[in-house]
Amino acid sequence: MDFDSALDRLTGLEAGGLHGEDFLLTWDKSDEEIRAVLAAADALRTLRESNHSARIFDSGLAVSLFRDNSTRTRFSFASACNLLGLAVQDFDEGSSQVAHGETVRETATMISFMADVVGIRDDMYIGKGHAYMAEFAQYVRESHAAGVLEQCPTILSLQSDVDHPTQAMADLLHLSHEFGGVDHLRGKKLAMTWAYSPSYGKPLSVPQGMIALMSRFGMEVVLAHPPGYDLMAEPRDIAANAALASGGSFTVTGSMAEAFEGADVVCAKSWAPHGAMEERAVLHETGDREGLRDLERRLLAENAQYRDWTTTEDLMASTADALYLHPLPADITGVSCAEGEVEAAVFDRQRDSLYRQAGNKPYAIAAMILLARVADPVSRLHQLKDGAHPRWQK
Repeated sequence: MDFDSALDRLTGLEAGGLHGEDFLLTWDKSDEEIRAVLAAADALRTLRESNHSARIFDSGLAVSLFRDNSTRTRFSFASACNLLGLAVQDFDEGSSQVAHGETVRETATMISFMADVVGIRDDMYIGKGHAYMAEFAQYVRESHAAGVLEQCPTILSLQSDVDHPTQAMADLLHLSHEFGGVDHLRGKKLAMTWAYSPSYGKPLSVPQGMIALMSRFGMEVVLAHPPGYDLMAEPRDIAANAALASGGSFTVTGSMAEAFEGADVVCAKSWAPHGAMEERAVLHETGDREGLRDLERRLLAENAQYRDWTTTEDLMASTADALYLHPLPADITGVSCAEGEVEAAVFDRQRDSLYRQAGNKPYAIAAMILLARVADPVSRLHQLKDGAHPRWQK
């Protein structure tokens, strides 16, 4: 990887559609725009590694709004914004006027004064997260059009109930590095499979983001899950159509072993049943605490029927020496839980690769922001490289 080759890739792509736009779903972006994010991420990485400043902002604010717990994505967003020269301010709804009934319209405008980016994570309730982000983005644009906001900040999804674009893009960046470019993913088999967890409420957006994005690059994507653990219809349909258009394939199986057989890439993690997550959203909205406790009991019992859905050395031996992916944190058998998504021996052997996978996310996020805020990213990146401004004085 070097700066000039990354810039050469970016130069030949039609990525102007990203400028001035939000990034909420990968499937709203063209293939060339997706490739542009990868190329810009690689260029930014080489700038930092060669001690060149990547600050495109002299000052400015990025606001992070997390409605669910986070470690990797929270710090990846902060790292990306800092790399580009933005300060980050966390917005705590619990200590704000939101707790007193402030509307989404007011919140969107009030936290966007002088903000260049707003990153939102809202993944806990089906039918709520992406809708909230879209509503937030609409109100920001209305306030900008009315002259209330001096600039219109980029709204970036840091995970919704529908998609996890920053994770999916980081994963695609990782695969691009491991296989020598996205064009070399064609014909590779990717197993996206459910795995057992002693908890029940993990979002569906990670597997949905994975199948919808990877199927666009000619991969043979296999989705595996037990009965009742299906995903939303929209990302499944998107994956099927994308696979058809790219010359790849998209299939669904009820066998983890079948998905692993001959796979080049495997990602095995837990997610909640779609129907149960819809029920959970209704119970939460109506404040039915007893109903939520009953749902949790039922789903934990249902999960427990499939304890054998776990990544083992035997399953990995059936692959084509597969690259193991996980968005982390993983439920590791005998380490973080009694029984979980992956055997400790498998996780330990794949640990460095998993950390490299996670390490792509700050650069993917920074690239999304760069392409949204800069009209001519190629020229701007050249200026950063030629400006001889060190990131820090060694």
